[in-house]
Amino acid sequence: MPALIGRALLLVLALSASLSQADTLRCGSQLVSTGDRAFEVERKCGAPVQRDLIGYTLGPQARQELVIEEWLYGPNNGMLSILTFEGNRLTRIESRRAR
Repeated sequence: MPALIGRALLLVLALSASLSQADTLRCGSQLVSTGDRAFEVERKCGAPVQRDLIGYTLGPQARQELVIEEWLYGPNNGMLSILTFEGNRLTRIESRRAR
């Protein structure tokens, strides 16, 4: 049984190695952070290579519907940056190795 748990843990670590999250992203000499507005990110990083509408979610207290959008930047030094926005606020920054 301990060998099975060890293998499962190794598999999880291997899968997560290609994806990491951060709270900030460097765009030239500028930094963008979670919580920034979409126009601030675009002003600092330029237009993304790709924009995808992911869907919708409910805002705080379910009083309004928010658009979920992903922006793709890169590759820079072999890495892609995927920025997730909810209602024009940056909520997540992911880095993934380009293939």
